[in-house]
Amino acid sequence: MDDTKRILVVSRMTQYCEKAIKSGISLAKKYDAELYVVHTINTPFSLAGWNFGVLFDVEAEYTKMIQKSRIDLDRIIDEEKEQGMSVQVSVAQGEPTAEILKAVKDHSIDLLIMLAHEEGRLEHFLFGRSNEAIIREMPCSILMVKKEPEPAS
Repeated sequence: MDDTKRILVVSRMTQYCEKAIKSGISLAKKYDAELYVVHTINTPFSLAGWNFGVLFDVEAEYTKMIQKSRIDLDRIIDEEKEQGMSVQVSVAQGEPTAEILKAVKDHSIDLLIMLAHEEGRLEHFLFGRSNEAIIREMPCSILMVKKEPEPAS
C-alpha cells in the first residue's frame, strides 16, 4: 500500500458510511495520500408526482435524506479540515456505479473504500445497490469496511 497516493471513499447514507469515511481519513494520514469523498445520490425515478398521500411523500422524504446525509458528511469532514487535513468532497447525482467509476478515473484513484454492509430496502431503492457492479468494474484496489452491528435492545 505504500504506492497509495489517492484514496476515494464512497458515501451514500452517511449514518451507515461514517466508519468507511474514518477509515479513509486514517489511511490517508498514514500514507500521506490525497483523500477524496464522493457522496452518491441515485435518482431511480422522476420524483415529480410520486406521492403516496398524506402519510408518505416520497419527494419530501428523499430530499430530507439527502440533506441529512450532506450535513452528516460535512460534520465528519469539517472535523478533519479543522485539524489541517485536505479533503475534497463532491456530491454526484446519478447512477452510483457510473458516478463512482467516473470519480475513480477523474482523480486517478489508487484505493477505493466503501461500506460492505447493506443498507435497508428504502436506502437501496433511493441510493442504488451497486457494490457487485463496482467490484467487477473497478480499475483499482478496493477496501470494503464492515459496519459494526447495532447493539441489541
